[in-house]
Amino acid sequence: MQLSALRYIIGIDKKQLLNTHTWEGKQMTHTDIAKALVGTFVSGDIAVAEASALPSYKQHNLNFGDGRDAFVAAVKGLQEAPVKTTLKTVRSFEDGEYVVLHSIVNFAGSGDQVALDVFRFEDDKIAEHWDNVANVVAPNPSGHTQTDGATEVTDLDKTDANKALVADFVRDVLRGENPDKLPEYIAGEDYIQHNVDIADGLTGLTTAFAAMAEQGVAMVYDKVFKVLGQGNFALVLGDGEFGGKPVAFYDLFRVADGKIAEHWDIIEEIPAESEWANTNGKF
Repeated sequence: MQLSALRYIIGIDKKQLLNTHTWEGKQMTHTDIAKALVGTFVSGDIAVAEASALPSYKQHNLNFGDGRDAFVAAVKGLQEAPVKTTLKTVRSFEDGEYVVLHSIVNFAGSGDQVALDVFRFEDDKIAEHWDNVANVVAPNPSGHTQTDGATEVTDLDKTDANKALVADFVRDVLRGENPDKLPEYIAGEDYIQHNVDIADGLTGLTTAFAAMAEQGVAMVYDKVFKVLGQGNFALVLGDGEFGGKPVAFYDLFRVADGKIAEHWDIIEEIPAESEWANTNGKF
């Protein structure tokens, strides 16, 4: 499949054509290239997979082997499956050498999953990949799904301020250094929540925190590894414990008028090291 055709199929957002690169003879953004790579799960186009990533492609999904060859092997395996893989990227943004994709994927009929993927580029090739994945479940108490909501990247001039805001929120509230500051960060009852168990609004969040404390469910947000953002969107990658199990936290925020207006997240349990398919670790 030609890259121009793949670009049409995956539905590149023309508003994202901010930093184009000449790649395989085409003018492509890094977002285009990342979408092309994950699109090979559907298309099975090995040439596109090999053109998108460096041979030394570093993998942090602990269920996959390291290197581009391991990725290509996974693409080939999906094409041999009796049920075709489906994929829809809902939102995306770029931050320097990084691209973030928020998608719904069904690998060979195994069931719908929501994924947040992070790709790092070197010389217009994908060099490294991180992700968190969870099963798609029923809408939350306010009727929101794990992926619906705003998608347009706006407020590009506020990128740094918005990244700083969500980093401070994680430090003060999620890590518990200044939890009383919660109302200062949240857009009151207009706050939209996509966590599968929590309702909208500041009230929904405080009610959920109180219920967790009453039930003895501890959430320990230990370390922040990355804060990535573009305009009104910012993603925080961290680790810690939830319910006594080691987990990776991926928290995606939309900021409006200096307040957190919307939140999506994926919490994924980190398996024992003996079960890892590579030695790179989750982060």
